[in-house]
Amino acid sequence: MTLDESLSNAIKKDYKTADLSKEDRAMLEYVEKITLSPAKIQREDVEKLRSFGFDDTAILQINLIASWFNYINRVADGLGVGRP
Repeated sequence: MTLDESLSNAIKKDYKTADLSKEDRAMLEYVEKITLSPAKIQREDVEKLRSFGFDDTAILQINLIASWFNYINRVADGLGVGRP
């Protein structure tokens, strides 16, 4: 979360090229993987987050928030929310 509009826009465009800390980038890489290919998450992905200083509580929170947004978006898509 940021109040910096240019950073926010850069993240929306492509987080990989945005001016982020290595910790934020690692978190977003995990979020991307859990969004696009959740079955491919492995212990190494969690260990990578730990290597950037995330503890188990933070990793759980990252996982829960990303998973919830993925879930609710699929529910909305499945019901046609926002479509004419």
